Amino acid sequence: MLTRRLRLAVLIMLVVISQTAVFSHLRITGVAPSLGIVATVAVAYREGAEAGAVFGFVIGLAIDLFLRTPLGLSALSWALTGYAVGVVQGALLRSSRWIAIALGGLGGLVGGALFVLVGALVGLEQLVNTTRTIRVLLVESAYDALIAPLVFFVTDWALRESEARSRRAVGRSGWSR
Repeated sequence: MLTRRLRLAVLIMLVVISQTAVFSHLRITGVAPSLGIVATVAVAYREGAEAGAVFGFVIGLAIDLFLRTPLGLSALSWALTGYAVGVVQGALLRSSRWIAIALGGLGGLVGGALFVLVGALVGLEQLVNTTRTIRVLLVESAYDALIAPLVFFVTDWALRESEARSRRAVGRSGWSR
């Protein structure tokens, strides 16, 4: 369990550093992807609603430290997105190779829309420029879909159980060779 938590902490640091140092300079039409929301969606898809909400809150709070928006805005919107994805993940097909791309794009769109909605509720009028906001949300969700397979792959690494632990669990259940 400790190694899994350590890998999740490494994942959070990797996402925050990549988001703030690398992808802030790799913009498409002035819009950067949201690695944190894609990682949140990946955790929620694999682990469920509660894990998605907690992970979304933690990584959102870490990203919020680097934004000029109110502290907790990303944390709240990403936690809500992670919870929503976790709730509906049981009805999704597990074997589709396009699921990461679809969830990355949809998660980016929902997470971005929640960010704008919550921001508008706390008085950030600059987020509610309708034409610009819609363009940013669409470009960001397309960018999120593009990077989602890589983020899902790294997130799967962080969430996997250790092989020794899996072998012990299999040995106790009687299903070992």
